[in-house]
Amino acid sequence: MSSNQQNERGKIPSLPDEKIDMLAATSVLQQQASEIRQQRVNWQSYQQSQMISNEDYTFIVALDNATDGRAREELLKSQRGQCAKTFLSLLGHVSKDTTIQYILVMLDDLLQEDRSRVEIFREHSARKRESLWSPFLNMLNRPDGFIVNMTSRIVAKLACWSVEPMERSDLQFYLTWLKDELQKQGNDYIQSVARCLQMLLRHDEYRKAFIAVDGVTTLLSVLSSRQNFQIQYQLIFCLWVLTFNPEMAGRMNRYNVIPILADILSDSVKEKVTRIILAVYRNLIEKPEDNAISKENCVAMVHCKVLKQLSILEQRKFDDEDIQSDIEFLNEKLHNSVQDLSSFDEYATELKSGRLEWSPVHKSAKFWRENAGRLNEKNYELLHILIKILETSRDPLKLSVASFDIGEYVRHYPRGKNIIEQLGAKQLVMQLLGHEDYNVRYEALLAVQKLMVHNWEYLGKQLEKEQGQSGGVKA
Repeated sequence: MSSNQQNERGKIPSLPDEKIDMLAATSVLQQQASEIRQQRVNWQSYQQSQMISNEDYTFIVALDNATDGRAREELLKSQRGQCAKTFLSLLGHVSKDTTIQYILVMLDDLLQEDRSRVEIFREHSARKRESLWSPFLNMLNRPDGFIVNMTSRIVAKLACWSVEPMERSDLQFYLTWLKDELQKQGNDYIQSVARCLQMLLRHDEYRKAFIAVDGVTTLLSVLSSRQNFQIQYQLIFCLWVLTFNPEMAGRMNRYNVIPILADILSDSVKEKVTRIILAVYRNLIEKPEDNAISKENCVAMVHCKVLKQLSILEQRKFDDEDIQSDIEFLNEKLHNSVQDLSSFDEYATELKSGRLEWSPVHKSAKFWRENAGRLNEKNYELLHILIKILETSRDPLKLSVASFDIGEYVRHYPRGKNIIEQLGAKQLVMQLLGHEDYNVRYEALLAVQKLMVHNWEYLGKQLEKEQGQSGGVKA
């Protein structure tokens, strides 16, 4: 593949920042920022008490009184160095929360007006041989919710708009903080946290760092809990931009992203949520460089009943042409994959999705005769998944099906009994004999019986013999 083709595959379609910021304008952070802009700070009292220097006082008053963009531009042109020095000095020396809030809103507005202004701060830190990030990252530990989230918004802008990317250790700290904030119960600022991630993950080096701190697991964990459609959209947008990296698109369904998004798609009533899910699915087919992974992802979508959702969506009218295009693309790819689908592909996909149910392959003796030995492939990958279900699942249906499958594997693979014992599955099945659910107990009992029997042919003859005798008695 040529470098031009690779660049084209990794390219993210433009989404105007004004459009994203318009969505963010309804967030708690932006509502509070609007109120804070109406306030005024008595800078003179800070100067008179010698909490700020005369230079800082002169600059911040001039900036505060510059009511239009041209006046601010002229001030920054003549006092570029003083700008960064004053903001960092004020953030380091002022302790009053309301004043810090006002300073942060001023700084955020300054950057939003002209993103090249982030270089004022980068140049200052380079000149002073100090970290650009430390003064801001330290503020993320403050107790005030507005302060930490407005600081986070500024950090995201510095990281995304500067010519130099954020250093690795600072980046890891910041991404971990964002992850923790996403998972915080009742976080009023979750929309703003998600907005910062939306910005960062448009950059490939930040995507890789996010994967390294296990960020995808966090996104899916939050999406699996009930969220409003705006948060759903923002977090799925993060998954979407991640999938523009072909390597990440190839690894994405290890996190079970396809079933989780399928659940949201089936419940979604908002067009933008539907659109972004379809866009993720399209990338999971188009972007991986390994065709086998694209095929696996197609099969996973079929198993999660995405075709049914597509047929429902086809009946709806959408304003967005991209939705129609994605529906047609996915329909074609998924229907093609159904035609090529072997029963083993179907079984493996169901197992890897973690959504075991009594689909036809489980009860097919032909399937087990032909495929039992294939559960040994890739160092017993599928057996390990069955064992994990027996260990961790609380769902009676999954436990019943997994127990049945273990029994069928033993029944149809000559060395199955030894392998199951070595992997520790026998003990897990036996523990289910005391399970509260009748069906689990029943399937576990059958599986244990299969584990105990050495010669299936002999057992079959014995059963026939016993049935014949009992038939004779009844007669």
